Amino acid sequence: MEQPAFGTYLKQQREHKQWSINQLADAAGISNSQISRIENGLRGIPKPSTLRKIADALSVSYTEMMKAAGYWGDDDSMEQNPHELYRSTVPEWATSKDRRDFKKMLEEDDELMFDGIPLDEKDRQRIKDVLTGLFWEAKQMNKHKKPKEPQAGKDQG
Repeated sequence: MEQPAFGTYLKQQREHKQWSINQLADAAGISNSQISRIENGLRGIPKPSTLRKIADALSVSYTEMMKAAGYWGDDDSMEQNPHELYRSTVPEWATSKDRRDFKKMLEEDDELMFDGIPLDEKDRQRIKDVLTGLFWEAKQMNKHKKPKEPQAGKDQG
């Protein structure tokens, strides 16, 4: 079976670090069989939250990992212009309270709770990983949606 591009990329990154599959699996907190299946093309592209674990373990940029996996194109990088995407999606009527960046909120040291339960650092990181994955998955899905055209002959007003 031919290795897909992401599997090849992952294997190159792992070998560059001179790690075995088991070492990467341990560092990322995922199974060695999952790493092996990804590298050999027996498993599809992992979820963004799994990619975050792999990127962190390999000390590779999360943006680079997401691009290699096909979630992001060159124009999607938050590192290129992190505020441009944000500005384009915030309605004009939004107040400063409405514009609070949830990712930054999770990264701050202030006490944060969910349903009255304080969040520790692990909770915050897990929430951030899940939301990052969902956000970029939604952005990717929205790219493929075509805008609906108004139907001819219907009253529009």
